Amino acid sequence: MPWKEVNVMELRKQFVRDYKLEARSVKDLCAMYGISRQTGYNWIERYEREGMADPMQGDWSADRSHVAHAVHNRTEARVEEALMQMRKSHPTWGARKLLHQVGMLHPSWALPHESTVCDMLKRNGMVQSRQRRRTVGHPGRPSAVIDGPGQCWSADFKGQFRMGNNRYCYPLTVTDNHSRYLLACQGMHGTLLQPCKEVFRRLFEEWGLPLRIRTDNGVPFASSSALCRLSQLSVWWLRLGILPELIQPGKPQQNGRHERMHRTLKAEATWPPKGNLSAQQRRFNEYRDEFNDIRPHEALGMDTPARWQQASPRPMPRKLPPMEYPDWFEVRKVNSAGGMRWSRHWVNVSQALQGEYVGLEQVQDGQWDVYFGVKRLGRLDERHMRIEDELGRLRRCTRETKVPEQRAEG
Repeated sequence: MPWKEVNVMELRKQFVRDYKLEARSVKDLCAMYGISRQTGYNWIERYEREGMADPMQGDWSADRSHVAHAVHNRTEARVEEALMQMRKSHPTWGARKLLHQVGMLHPSWALPHESTVCDMLKRNGMVQSRQRRRTVGHPGRPSAVIDGPGQCWSADFKGQFRMGNNRYCYPLTVTDNHSRYLLACQGMHGTLLQPCKEVFRRLFEEWGLPLRIRTDNGVPFASSSALCRLSQLSVWWLRLGILPELIQPGKPQQNGRHERMHRTLKAEATWPPKGNLSAQQRRFNEYRDEFNDIRPHEALGMDTPARWQQASPRPMPRKLPPMEYPDWFEVRKVNSAGGMRWSRHWVNVSQALQGEYVGLEQVQDGQWDVYFGVKRLGRLDERHMRIEDELGRLRRCTRETKVPEQRAEG
């Protein structure tokens, strides 16, 4: 004989029928059915309230919804509509920015919590769920502390994209790392030196000279084959007293503030692309005005970058100042071949430093530190008549370590 299956509804009915027989107390019945006395009394009360002659009949034993009958803190329809309209106007804004902007327009409204706005965005189909990436270790802080505008700028080329005329656009972007102010967003046809240099010249004349400019290792900011990765653009910066600051290769998170701006730029100003560079530049200008003067920034306490931006106290000079070195330095001029004369020998320096003066400071016998302005380029070893930067020294030490190991294995 098979076992009879009993569901929860049947157990509730059986419990009430046993209760009506008055053969056992409620306490004993609850212990026998394995429920609390509060649950037992709730079943009895529901049966008596919805009263049926036969406890085994009726739907009083069915499960009931636990949803509240009335939500007293429900967001008003006008508030939700205003938030959704603001989201449609600014598709990349999150809940915090939407609440801030709607609160500025309607100060008397009772606004919901950020999590409620996130639920609204999901419910209205305005966000797409993404697969969560695996969390990796923190890459570490940049090498310099930034506590004021004009101390450190970031520059980069946003990834190129094809416009309507089938030509590529390369947006050059420059931001102030303290105020997050978007100093420039200039569309170009390539990563050429002269157009890039003209953009920086205009920015220096308008905003003054920063102390440092942080970039990646791409052209025209750096050269992968030159000493200390110097390029013609970084040499020009050093002549102006600006220290180039390169992030580690393959670690864009070290320039995370600038990369986060690129994400918004891509969503709001590059898709769909315009027909030509002039039309695309007009879109860039609109985005720059909105980013600086309208869009609230969470890192600035929901202020706009324009309220934090200030010009540097160092103006752009009309003429490049000469390189000056301490009296105890040996000074040499780099010739047109990218080298210099040292103890009747020719020493290669860098093609980017043609016509410039470098300074050498003796650190010990036969070894000299080579500087270009405040930038230490490397160390000259008179035994080999070669200048090695830090990266080259590390590579040489690695090779010298591996050679004895291979010989020992042989």
